Amino acid sequence: MKRLSFVLFLVLPVLAQSPNPTQAPNTTKNAVGMEFIKISPGEFMMGCSAGDSDCDADEKPEHRVQITKTFEIGKYEVTQAQWQAVIGSNPSTIKGDDHPVETISKQDAEEFLAKLTARNDGYRYRLPTEAEWEYAARAGAPLPASLDEVAWYAGNSDDQTHSVGQKKPNAWGLYDMLGNVRELVSDQYTMNYYSESPVADPTGPQPGQGQPQRGNFGPGRRFNNRPPNGQPNNEQSDGPNVVPIVYQSADPQTPQRGQRQGNFGFGRGGGRQLPIMRGGAWDNPAKFVRLSARYHYYGPTLKLSDTGFRAVRESVQSDGGK
Repeated sequence: MKRLSFVLFLVLPVLAQSPNPTQAPNTTKNAVGMEFIKISPGEFMMGCSAGDSDCDADEKPEHRVQITKTFEIGKYEVTQAQWQAVIGSNPSTIKGDDHPVETISKQDAEEFLAKLTARNDGYRYRLPTEAEWEYAARAGAPLPASLDEVAWYAGNSDDQTHSVGQKKPNAWGLYDMLGNVRELVSDQYTMNYYSESPVADPTGPQPGQGQPQRGNFGPGRRFNNRPPNGQPNNEQSDGPNVVPIVYQSADPQTPQRGQRQGNFGFGRGGGRQLPIMRGGAWDNPAKFVRLSARYHYYGPTLKLSDTGFRAVRESVQSDGGK
């Protein structure tokens, strides 16, 4: 009997990280139509998977992470119709009510979530942590053999976003965790954080911890000559399906390619830490649309047509209303 108990103890962590795809997702909806799926606690291996030859240094080492609390995450990326319902305008470059909202900054996303929280529907809304995002994206199951089944990316997107939920969901029932738009997370970036990350519920480095990525962003260039993370320089084009993404221009009604708006500190001087986006987007080749790929070289106020987000919500009651 003791031996059986020991064996059960060993397998429980494995079971905890593997959602059961035969069970219907536990889905709820808020007043603006955002659907949320409850994600159970568990643990997983975060970062570069064994045998993945496309990983960059900041995806290593692969390390064990525990998610100790249940959380609810958006079934879909936040759509333009939902953004319009909360903010009253639509900043997106590629229009469509059921397309993901884009051409927004991290600050814009946080403002949207703060306005949702202020509606006092019993929930606090926020961006997912990077660990929560990857745990939800991996869903305890391998990615389907064909990226086309689950993601809009440079190989099939026709150079634009698409309506959310058109591809196959993962084992949690979440759509577009890869492709369509890159998704903002709450963490700030440092290259070596995975070597220092706590096991339980990591939330990213504290200000000043680790080494931020330093970039060389000369006039007319989006990225330095050797882009971090292997991100293609779209202004020079990397193939027939890769076009320059749209920056928000000074006039929000007339976005133009190649123009930039926002803070371009990018780690210079004071060593600023940058926002992180995950999942890849409609303009990325397949090798950049991976579960562990990290993007970090846009400033906190920069707005791009391949960047959006999905929301996490938590009950105000469960945390004592703090």
